[in-house]
Amino acid sequence: MAQVMKGVKVLEVAQFTYVPAAGAILADWGADVIKIEHPVRGDTQRGFVRMAGADVNPKRSPFVEHPNRGKRSVGVDISKPEGMEVIYELAKTADVFLTNYLPNQRQRMKFDYEHIRAINPNIIYARGSAFGDKGPERDFGGFDGTAFWNRSGIAKAFTPKELSGPISQGIPAFGDSIGAMFIAGGISAALFHRERTGEGLELDVSLLSTACWAAGTSIDMALDGTEFPGVSMPRSGGNPGNPFMGNFTTSDGETINMCTLTPGPHIRSFFEHIGRPELAEDERFSTVEALMKNWEPASDIIVEEFAKKPFDYWREHLKTYSGQWTPVLSLAQIAQDEQALANDLVFEVEAADGGDPIKLVRGPVQFNHEPVKTTRAPEASEHTEIVLMEMGMEWDKIEELKAKGAIA
Repeated sequence: MAQVMKGVKVLEVAQFTYVPAAGAILADWGADVIKIEHPVRGDTQRGFVRMAGADVNPKRSPFVEHPNRGKRSVGVDISKPEGMEVIYELAKTADVFLTNYLPNQRQRMKFDYEHIRAINPNIIYARGSAFGDKGPERDFGGFDGTAFWNRSGIAKAFTPKELSGPISQGIPAFGDSIGAMFIAGGISAALFHRERTGEGLELDVSLLSTACWAAGTSIDMALDGTEFPGVSMPRSGGNPGNPFMGNFTTSDGETINMCTLTPGPHIRSFFEHIGRPELAEDERFSTVEALMKNWEPASDIIVEEFAKKPFDYWREHLKTYSGQWTPVLSLAQIAQDEQALANDLVFEVEAADGGDPIKLVRGPVQFNHEPVKTTRAPEASEHTEIVLMEMGMEWDKIEELKAKGAIA
């Protein structure tokens, strides 16, 4: 893939997925991303041995690979003055400083905006946070399960009114990965601005702002006094007013989602594809006005027809339907999906354990139709000596810092 960030140096002082995943995107695009990790334990996320109910192999952990592929790891204890001196030296030649530490931590250890800007006045300082860098809760930590999923209104919006409480976030690091892409985009814009004006900017993206943007049209409705209608309990059938929209259960228990937002032009094609071409001439369904009025009997017929044949039949048969639809897939199925693979949504990196290559999902932006080419996530502190020698540090100094526990 085109190395659009080649020559850009990113200094990342961050942990977990949110914010480090922005560094991974920039590394995919060609940036040299220096990941600072604790010299003993590394990124806290390296210690996850069980997540989402499954055991995690630390040498093949998606919680490490997804947000850290393509980087170089330098072990520095930022709580020690000698460690912060190393950070300052690295910051002198960096284009971007990337962090998700809390404000009080950044101030205490002296790597907040004013400290880094004093070292490098043209650096772009990028912060990721749970709730934003202003307001009474700027010092509060959080994860995407709190700031993105629950605080934003998304959890309630996805919960059918029949349930007694909001549904839980079903995908780890869901908001983290979305927000990280926004950070990468903001950094790209800031680099463009600096190229044109010479001015380095500070930028902020929060998990809360990420969620509010993702749910923006519904929040806009609420701001204008229109209540969001919410979602209904799962069922096989068409939506009220439009039977060509809804989930329909196949004979083997799988689901086809019909999403024909404007059914009028597709009435004949649809009824032909479900094996009932005569219904296109039925006065109850032959026009969009009649179809919307008689959506319930139309829905009953569609439910009956979908239930006659299996999922694979409908996946193939509906390819010639003129309207919009999709098979409902699992996360494992999308990783094997023909269309996803054709668009290079999955790529491979070598594994640190020497086993089979690790398959990862690429970022949403693709340049020149080219697949991602990058390296595995580094092991903790894997590149400390190399990076420090590149910036001109003598070996005796490196040994001295190691003896003090400032670096690994």
